[in-house]
Amino acid sequence: MGDFTLLQRRLVSVWRLSRPPGGTEHVRVVLPSYNLGASALRHYAHRLPALEHRFLVEILQLARVEACTLVFVFCQAPDAEVIDYYLSLLPPETSARVRPRICTVVVPDDSGRPIAAKLLDRPDLLDHIRDCIGGRPAFIEPWNVTGDEVAVAVRLQAPVNGTAPELWPLGFKSSGRRLFAAAGIPTPSGSEGVRTTEDLRRAIASLRKAHPGLAAAVVKLDNSVSGDGNQVIALRDPTGSPASARTVSERVASIPDWYLAEFALGGVVEAYVAGDYWSSPSVQIEITPEGRVVVLATHEQILGGDNGQVYQGCRFPARRDYAMRLATYGQRVGRLLAERQVIGMLSIDFVAARDHGQQWRLYALEVNLRRGGTTPPIVVLSSLLPGSYDAYGRWRLPDGSARYYCATDHLGDPRWTGLPPGQVIDGVRSAGLEFDRQTGTGVVLHMLSGIAIDGRFGMTAVGGSAQEAKHLFAAVRPVVNRLCAKWAASTAATRAASKAELLRVPRQGPGPDRKPRRQLTRSG
Repeated sequence: MGDFTLLQRRLVSVWRLSRPPGGTEHVRVVLPSYNLGASALRHYAHRLPALEHRFLVEILQLARVEACTLVFVFCQAPDAEVIDYYLSLLPPETSARVRPRICTVVVPDDSGRPIAAKLLDRPDLLDHIRDCIGGRPAFIEPWNVTGDEVAVAVRLQAPVNGTAPELWPLGFKSSGRRLFAAAGIPTPSGSEGVRTTEDLRRAIASLRKAHPGLAAAVVKLDNSVSGDGNQVIALRDPTGSPASARTVSERVASIPDWYLAEFALGGVVEAYVAGDYWSSPSVQIEITPEGRVVVLATHEQILGGDNGQVYQGCRFPARRDYAMRLATYGQRVGRLLAERQVIGMLSIDFVAARDHGQQWRLYALEVNLRRGGTTPPIVVLSSLLPGSYDAYGRWRLPDGSARYYCATDHLGDPRWTGLPPGQVIDGVRSAGLEFDRQTGTGVVLHMLSGIAIDGRFGMTAVGGSAQEAKHLFAAVRPVVNRLCAKWAASTAATRAASKAELLRVPRQGPGPDRKPRRQLTRSG
């Protein structure tokens, strides 16, 4: 770790080279290494190639920093047509200059491990990355930073634009609640540092005593992502009456053993915040290596999954009713984290609720010390439409106009599985939905390799108004459904033709130069 600490002293000077216009030659090694807790890694292991490819939108940043070379490290090579697609979104003259500055290093390992761990097993590929760097100033852009990413950094002698491993627990749910308290930000009623089922029962009993009408409690693993580490315990019967203590105890006992094993490492129990109107906003900030706190965006998150807690997408910006409060809270938390030497992109999740005729209540839920689902859309927006996030929660361009977006990582249908990415790109383009440089509106796709895995991909729909962004977003699914129907029909026709061709070929019997095939017999 001593070597890493010394290495990190170079970060500020190298990172500054990546700020627009960035005229000095340098290299950014994009290392989307998803070093997660065991349960989250199990859940996401099959989707790692698509999640890693989510970083490909950073190609768009090269239009503003042309002296940068991007070295992407993936476990699966992206399709060439996907790289071409991102370059096509840039002006032709810029695209021609940018193309030579994109390098892809593939670690051919489909195991469910972080890419950094896989890379450490391949000294030849580490040597190749060093050759790509070629002695130029370089730094690593990670997803998160653990011992694996530190080891890669030391081997490459490139500092990391991310939070040091020993600070990772600052992003745990229990730490977040303490951090919010220090920043004077409201949180839901609850308890942190909960580890056993008995702790859990006591925490829920305490919540019910303080809030007799409480509908549910949310149990969270300290070290989890995207709501996948959350369990919702209903505290009412189907009739709406409060559930008995015995019923609640049985519901706690039904929590899976694998979850309880990870819960033993720490977790929190919180009151489920309810209201006549409910939302899940977030604020995304960046703590620069220089220690500055920059509010990048606020979002309304779209949640789903079996427990209604998993991130599905977002809308930008958050409601004007509380967007400014979100930004203020983001600054407060960011300053506390900066004092603790945290750096990089991060987000803070909230819950907002209100009853009829009342003001919105805003509660902080957790700190995500990493990039997340809301990162690709803000990268797309800031790269293609340079501007700034203003005090009113809007993205303002130099001409005074504003931009809005709807985005997701989860647009899909199992029937789409195997649909060629190039057909999706062409279909969106032919439908007139692709991002248009002239209007500064349209759809940008990402995670296209996910279609082969489970029929899912991501996109950001940018509009000149919230309504236009919503309309563009909704227009993509029908386009892909039509593409899928044609593709399925074409595939079926090709299979049928191949089968018919095989049936037409006459079987060849023994000829003058062909020996009869020896018959195999089975002894009984």
